[in-house]
Amino acid sequence: MIRLDEDVISVEDFNYLTDKVGWGTRDANVVEEALNNTLYSVSIYDDNKIIGYGRIIGDKTIFLYIQDIMVVPEYQGKKIGTKIMNTLLSKVDEYKKVNPNIRTYLGASKGKEKFYEKFGFKTRSNADLGEGMVLF
Repeated sequence: MIRLDEDVISVEDFNYLTDKVGWGTRDANVVEEALNNTLYSVSIYDDNKIIGYGRIIGDKTIFLYIQDIMVVPEYQGKKIGTKIMNTLLSKVDEYKKVNPNIRTYLGASKGKEKFYEKFGFKTRSNADLGEGMVLF
């Protein structure tokens, strides 16, 4: 049975998901720190098996970032990612009560942009904001 929980997952579950979606794994201490700094997150389970996850990070008033939307490959195409996004965007709506102009960003994995466009996200260049950039 598929269920959604509002919770921060364990380091082991996080690394399991990142590995399943092809992102590899990270040091447990790094993941733990990242998860501790999560504002809000949702997990999707099939019985007791983790199959999806997504989280929000940011300052809750000016800036939000939807991060780590992951669904194990055998569950992709079954609206699990849509359920995660709709739940996260409902939380974004709560944050908008404090500042209706809060900006919500995300970084789509290459080839997944169309999925996020269904929720109203635009590439930065199409929103006249310039290109997104990253520092490694």
